Amino acid sequence: MSAPILEMDIDPVWGDAIDWEALAASAAEATARVAPELAHENLLVSVVLADDDEVHALNKQWRAKDKPTNVLSFPMLSREEVLLAGSNEGAPGMLGDLILAQGVCAREAAEKGVSIEVHASHLVVHGLLHLAGHDHELGEAEAEEMEELERKALALIGIADPYAVED
Repeated sequence: MSAPILEMDIDPVWGDAIDWEALAASAAEATARVAPELAHENLLVSVVLADDDEVHALNKQWRAKDKPTNVLSFPMLSREEVLLAGSNEGAPGMLGDLILAQGVCAREAAEKGVSIEVHASHLVVHGLLHLAGHDHELGEAEAEEMEELERKALALIGIADPYAVED
């Protein structure tokens, strides 16, 4: 199965006990299986595992939100360009950048009662879908469509539905 090529930059705050590159590659492959527009090795994604301060600064600069967030997605291609990318031969096209904040990710994982690996996998899937042009903020139907793609991708790598509501 083809998936986007990932270029990783990992801040030491993420530690080295987990193979973050393998985790991101697994999440990318699963995402490409449920979103075929991503099933091409001619797409390149920069994945940065950063600290909260870096994500805070980027969120403030680019989104006018003065706080860190769990993941930022900076697409470089339009949805139409992503859909056409599979037919283009040659050098990889830059799909975009994903930046995850370690502290936010760790706190959210603890709140959800999951490991940081599980939550980071979810955030990579979520971010890749954003880079492919999916958007949960356009409306309820779009949000449901994106969440269903996330559920399917995560299930492929053995991760339970992150949107399931427990009674």
